[in-house]
Amino acid sequence: MQLKQSQRQQVKLRLGLSGASGFGKTKSALLLAYGMTQEWSKIAVIDTENSSASLYSDLGSYNVLDLQAPYSPERYIQAIELCEKSEIEVIIIDSASHEWNGSGGCLEIHEKLGGRFQDWANVTPRHQAFINKILQSSCHIITTTRRKMDYSLDIGINGKTKVVKHGTKEITRDGFEYELTINFELVNDNHLAKASKDRTGLFMNKPEFLITSQTGKIILDWCNSGITNTSTQVTSLTSEQSYLGSKEISKLISKIGECNTVAELLALYKQYPDYQEELKPEYEARKSFLIKLSNPQNFSTNGVHR
Repeated sequence: MQLKQSQRQQVKLRLGLSGASGFGKTKSALLLAYGMTQEWSKIAVIDTENSSASLYSDLGSYNVLDLQAPYSPERYIQAIELCEKSEIEVIIIDSASHEWNGSGGCLEIHEKLGGRFQDWANVTPRHQAFINKILQSSCHIITTTRRKMDYSLDIGINGKTKVVKHGTKEITRDGFEYELTINFELVNDNHLAKASKDRTGLFMNKPEFLITSQTGKIILDWCNSGITNTSTQVTSLTSEQSYLGSKEISKLISKIGECNTVAELLALYKQYPDYQEELKPEYEARKSFLIKLSNPQNFSTNGVHR
């Protein structure tokens, strides 16, 4: 254990792009990546969107890895490792949403295990291994995630009413954006973006803007502005640490399931602050169950739960 003066290290980018269908996630990601590399051959797209990445091949000769179902966390990890071995500089995961709710993704894995609360003990470590792979990769990584769509009737400048499409909640596990350096939300079909999370300080609370290759260059300059990091202990977790983290998560999920009162659940929540965001869905599910359990109206007269 040692105190040392803080120094900003050079970092690998972990950037998220979210938006509804048609808002320009794939093209924006490609422009960002090119701005960082200035060389299309150093960019790879892990494409789960039915080869949609190839629609922009007129931009340049980037690499595409078509990832088909099942969209398990392990297959995403294998795809990332293949890109790393191919000396790719920027990996675009288009999209990460399938790992969560696609065919063979985490939600389907949970359902096939029985769909019970305790079954998350087997699913969460697998999802966390995917997140850890993104965080530990030797490449810059850009992920795209879908947003559920909503529509509203807006009045235009000419006074006429028009239907406007909006992106709402991201389709991935809650808390994903907390792991990222920057998270851009594409807000409309004009491809305008805003920052919902920004550790660089370059984009937060700024007006909506159009992502270009220059945006990628600005971000790369920020990534390279720190000192060179030669310590493997700082740059990433070791595989052993990652394994231990997954075991800790599994044990904690089991403890959540063993809580018999909301007070016990709250005490457990406070005891493990590092996992509060990651395991928020488990805490919320158990809390709802305990509240429902404590209400006599939720039981029939013969004692069978409704």
